[in-house]
Formats: sequence, structure tokens, C-alpha cells
Amino acid sequence: MKNLCIIPARGGSKRIPRKNIIDFLGKPLIAYSIENALNSGIFDEVVLSSDDEEIIEVALKYGAKAPFVRDKNLSDDYASSTAAVQNAIEILQSQNQIYDHVCCLYATAPLLNKNILKQAYEKFIQNESKFLFAATEFEYPIQRAFYLNENNQVYMFDEKHYKSRSQDLTKAYHDAGAFYFGTSKAWLEEDFIFKPHSSVFVLPRNLVCDIDTIQDLEFAKILYKVNHESAF
Repeated sequence: MKNLCIIPARGGSKRIPRKNIIDFLGKPLIAYSIENALNSGIFDEVVLSSDDEEIIEVALKYGAKAPFVRDKNLSDDYASSTAAVQNAIEILQSQNQIYDHVCCLYATAPLLNKNILKQAYEKFIQNESKFLFAATEFEYPIQRAFYLNENNQVYMFDEKHYKSRSQDLTKAYHDAGAFYFGTSKAWLEEDFIFKPHSSVFVLPRNLVCDIDTIQDLEFAKILYKVNHESAF
């Protein structure tokens, strides 16, 4: 079986300009994902999907391949990662490069390591699900969540759980924003992963950080250092 890793990395990030190649403890952020993918030993190719020449140059330096430049219409603020992966698979298929399994690995996942990717891939193969993606448990029961109206007044989403004990409530999980394994067929046919045809690889919260703001970036650096204390 042939396995492909696609790392989507557009150039137009707004909240953190040049986010995908911003310095992260001495290396461009995207370098961590590329190196983890290459060192995992599970991928025949590690391919970048980007519309940005500088990101392509950095990715090539760290060992990824960039056999195409992503179309601008798949690189705006509304373009999805799924669309980018589908586009990459179709382009590679047109070049007679056929893969059985495809992993979408985010450029902003420096807290992962090669062993996590290997373990997740093994679980994906064993489960025989269409997709397997990284997830983590919500740190607070979502059943007791509330929202604020325009007058800053508090409303529970579901008041019946106001007095429920946390241990009595069903655990809830969310997408970790890290990696997504799937069959090539599933990627091309499905546009919604959060269904029973998917399974998850649960990550501890110290390996998850959605990097959208400078504060997120700095927090991710702290987590990385804590997770690699012997290296600092």
C-alpha cells in the first residue's frame, strides 16, 4: 500500500502573518510537521500544498516535495483543508501517482512526534474506518456551557444539566487540529469527517494547541518545552 502525506500551508494567514513559517524555537513552524512525517517512516511521499513561493522554498529545504502550486481560489480565507487535499490527490492522480491512504497533516502541529503518527496510522489500518483523526477531550463538561446575549446576560445551552455532576455527564471530544488519515477514495467522496465512519486517535491535552493568535503561539512554545524538558 502506498501512503501520502499532504501538508496544506497557504500564505495568507491573517491573525499571525506568515504563520506557517514563523520562527518556533529556532525553526520554521512547518519544519516540525515535515520532519515528523519523514521520520515516521510511514509515508512514500510528503507533499506540500501551498500557493506561496516562500513557504514552498522552506518546505523543500526541510525535505518535503512541492510538485504543484495550489490555485489561488483554494487559498483564500474560506478554502477548506478538505478541498486542498482533494485537489492535491486529483493533481497527483493526473500525474499517475496513485496512493491508497492519504494523511492531511497540519503545518501548525509542532507538539506531535513521529511515534504518534506511527501509532495513529496503525490504529487507522486496524480499524478499517474511512478516516481517523486526532482529537482530545474537552477540559470542561460541554453540557454545562453557557452563552452571553447582546446584553451580556447568561443563558445555559441546556439548564437541565445545571446540577449534574461532571462525572455523570458523557465525555465530549473535539478535533485536535493536527492530522487526518483517510483512504484516497474517502477523501474524494466525503466532505464531512465527523460521522460514524470515522474513528479518532485521542491525544492528551499537553500535545494539543490550536495556533491562531500570538498568545497561542507562545503557549505552544511553553508546551513544547515542557514536553521536551531534557532538550532545554
